[in-house]
Amino acid sequence: MAQAGGWQAQLLDLRSLALPVYDGDLEAAEGVPAGALALQQAIAESTAVLVVTPEYNGFPTPLFVNAFDWLSRIQAADGHPAGLASTADKPVGLLSASPGPLGGLRAMNFVRQYLQMAFAMLVVPQQFALGRANEAFDAEGGLSDARAAQSVARVLDALARLVPAGR
Repeated sequence: MAQAGGWQAQLLDLRSLALPVYDGDLEAAEGVPAGALALQQAIAESTAVLVVTPEYNGFPTPLFVNAFDWLSRIQAADGHPAGLASTADKPVGLLSASPGPLGGLRAMNFVRQYLQMAFAMLVVPQQFALGRANEAFDAEGGLSDARAAQSVARVLDALARLVPAGR
């Protein structure tokens, strides 16, 4: 869908980063893991970020929180506090999904606060939570409900409006 809207999208599955659970002693002994540096680089090289997360017990996945906890530990060389070198003022859109009727809304609200407060990211007000996600996709992997697809498109449009001209 992002590519259809003129975006070039790069999928980053946080599992591929193979990050250990954040531990200050581990960080002191071994430094920031390569996966966290890869996450920082991916965000830094992106014009905007679209976060898509499921909801587990009302929150985003521990995988998401852990990845951004590690990201927060990377020291900035440009005068920003740790963690903000690649994230400050970065436009972000939010989508969530859950088999429940709320569609991950509670997780998305947590992610919004976390990214705004801890990482100074510019999260667009438009967001979309896909309820009953286990029933929402057709055989090709597309959204089977046109209204859901329109809601995702609205988030992408809002995100596009935050991207500086010429980027």
